[in-house]
Amino acid sequence: MEQTLKVTNVLSDPTRFHIYQYLIENHKEVSVTEIAKEFNIHPNVARLHLSKLEDIRMVVSYSQKTGKGGRPSRLYRLSENVIELNFPHRDYKLLSSIVIESLAEMGETGKQALYTTGEKYGRQIIEDFHHNKKLSTMEKLNILEDASTMLGMYTNFVYNEEKNSIKFEVNNCPFKELASKNHDLICDMHHSFIKGMFEVLFSDIDLVIEENMFINGCDNCSYTANLLVNN
Repeated sequence: MEQTLKVTNVLSDPTRFHIYQYLIENHKEVSVTEIAKEFNIHPNVARLHLSKLEDIRMVVSYSQKTGKGGRPSRLYRLSENVIELNFPHRDYKLLSSIVIESLAEMGETGKQALYTTGEKYGRQIIEDFHHNKKLSTMEKLNILEDASTMLGMYTNFVYNEEKNSIKFEVNNCPFKELASKNHDLICDMHHSFIKGMFEVLFSDIDLVIEENMFINGCDNCSYTANLLVNN
């Protein structure tokens, strides 16, 4: 509970909250100078915001030599910690782990149940945004981006009209800690979840994962959604 109060206190500042979002969306190291320029604030103020985020372990920092002599520069990046806000605290993570491990032990039947449930909730998320009106492709992408932000995935969708496909990256995996222990099962479930989101808006797709952060060691998971019919 004490840590929860610290996190909410730090993120109650709008600029600090948007700096944290910027780090999630860009998924790269940043300097004080970059943050100061991006948010039009003094470097000392930018350093203070980054230090506050580091104090609650939402970001980590390290020194890097510039090669030009003088003091090394300091870079900041997201920490590996998953920040959870619960009032009061309930250990949903433990419950999720128990359920997923139980389903995995049921063999193919349990795995299929997990994938089906993932797809069902992916559909439900988009149906909450979609009101059965005719939409352009760009409007559909906007719905996907809004849903992605709401889910904390911070995804940008790029439509290739010539190939009739959509490329995107999941910059923040909401199942990261669970996937670190059983990435095959969780990643397949997440694939079904995303496919369910797409199929509400696009009638028939082939969803291909190009890179997986747990298998390829990259910063994010990248996908291509091939639209099998014109939408």
